[in-house]
Amino acid sequence: MSLPSNFEDLIIEANTLNLYKKLILQLNKDLLLANIDLEFNEETLPTSLKLVLQDTVIHLIQSKFSDYLNLLYQVDVSELKIRSLEGADTIKISEDVAFLILQREWQKVWYRSKNQ
Repeated sequence: MSLPSNFEDLIIEANTLNLYKKLILQLNKDLLLANIDLEFNEETLPTSLKLVLQDTVIHLIQSKFSDYLNLLYQVDVSELKIRSLEGADTIKISEDVAFLILQREWQKVWYRSKNQ
C-alpha cells in the first residue's frame, strides 16, 4: 500500500473505495478513546473535517499538550514522522499533524477493508 501524500489524494482514494464514512468512524473511535471531546458526523464534508481537525490539534498543542500526545499515541502516529515536521509555525504544524492523523486512520481503514 502506498500512502496518499496529501489530503486531497487521501480523500479521493477514500471516496473511490467508498471508505470515507469508515474513515470518519475510525477517527471518531480514536478521538473518543483519547478522551478528546470531538465527534464528526458521517456526512461531514472533507474540507470541514480537515479544518476542524486542524483547529482541534492547534488547541491541543497550545492548551492541552498531554491530551495532544495521548491522541497521537491512540491513533498510533509515528514519532519519527512527528519529529520530522519542520517549522515553528503552529498553523503549519497543526495542518501537517492533522494530515498524519488522517493518513494513519486511513491505513487502518484500508487494511481492514482488504482483510474482510
